[in-house]
Amino acid sequence: MNTYAAVLLWAIPAFFVLVLIEIAYGHFTENQTYTFMDTLASLSSGMTNMIKDVLGLAFILISYPFILKYLGLFTLESSIPVYVAAFICIDFASYWVHRLNHKVNIFWNQHVIHHSSEEFNLACALRQSISNLIGFGAIFLIPAALLGVPAKVIMTLAPLHLFAQFWYHTQHIGKLGFLEYILVTPSQHRVHHAINSIYIDKNLAAIFCVWDRLFGTFQEELDSEPPVYGTLKASKSWNPIWINFQHFWQLTQDAWYAKKGIDKLKIWFMPTGWRPADVEERFPILPRPVEQTNKYTPHYTLQWKIIALFHFVSLTLLLLFFLGNFSELTTVFRLNFGIVLFCSIFGFTGLMDFHRWAPTVEMVRGLFGILFIFLPQCEFIHSQYPLFFAGYITYFVATTIIGLWSRTKAINRSLAL
Repeated sequence: MNTYAAVLLWAIPAFFVLVLIEIAYGHFTENQTYTFMDTLASLSSGMTNMIKDVLGLAFILISYPFILKYLGLFTLESSIPVYVAAFICIDFASYWVHRLNHKVNIFWNQHVIHHSSEEFNLACALRQSISNLIGFGAIFLIPAALLGVPAKVIMTLAPLHLFAQFWYHTQHIGKLGFLEYILVTPSQHRVHHAINSIYIDKNLAAIFCVWDRLFGTFQEELDSEPPVYGTLKASKSWNPIWINFQHFWQLTQDAWYAKKGIDKLKIWFMPTGWRPADVEERFPILPRPVEQTNKYTPHYTLQWKIIALFHFVSLTLLLLFFLGNFSELTTVFRLNFGIVLFCSIFGFTGLMDFHRWAPTVEMVRGLFGILFIFLPQCEFIHSQYPLFFAGYITYFVATTIIGLWSRTKAINRSLAL
């Protein structure tokens, strides 16, 4: 995890710079694809995913080394051909994991966050899951295991394969000629993120579009059908933690209200969107009309925008400190500080959703944040990182004050909807 933390420490500024370049390009070409709070929500979602991954908060049901040990037919040494073969195998596995995520109710919960933005830009590429708590994707790496691809090669290429999917989340690049027959392109991925009926669950490949063409999930972007982005059931929230478990909560409610015992069980494994007939009749959910143009865009005064930006910048700095000093931090401090960051992202995005409970949560979060840094486990922070200590205290004092101030504004959810 220390190595991954070091990689993220460099990746975060790179991602931010590329996002800023795309924002500037959209501004100067008068074709802006970003909105203020949607962008902060996307970047905040990326932060939650990084925290979860660097802390290793997942149970690996089946690992690649395990499969390699029992299924490997050959023993290969690292070489360029082996790396090429491994990359193709990873891409093949990615296609099938992605297809499962779209096709099965319970697995859709761990992917819906990535599709939750009603915009399409580089920032939304960072909307990655924290609800994928059980790792099973290695099962699709059986071809690599049979070939005897070393586990080290897979572990080296896996993050590179993920990062290589960042660039095509953009509306500013058109079709790319012959590359459309080889690689996943921005045009193809725009289709994938669209909720138009002709585009739903299409273009599931990550790097090589051959998988879509081979397994019948390819769809070209049509000039006559501009993509409409988001999900059929709009999340109507900036809170990445809530969005990550929103579909799970819906499934839980449906399972609870279902009259038939078999429906309570099978709802989890049925195609995405399936609901028991009796539940559908009692609690209908109307899908979002594709032609609907009303996005989730609460109005924010300059004061609210400054508050949101203050929280986001502060939490980014806290995260960079966390990653930059990760190897020197104790396991207990890592976990507790990760919880502090999770709660902070939940709190400030809940406030920007104008929930009535949010001001109180922010006040409590600010006070607990201050108390946390004075716990015995944090004593080393005071002496070894005095500048960070001062900045940390300042942020959580300000959070408490913002919570108090926002209570005077009588905010309510209707302002956001």
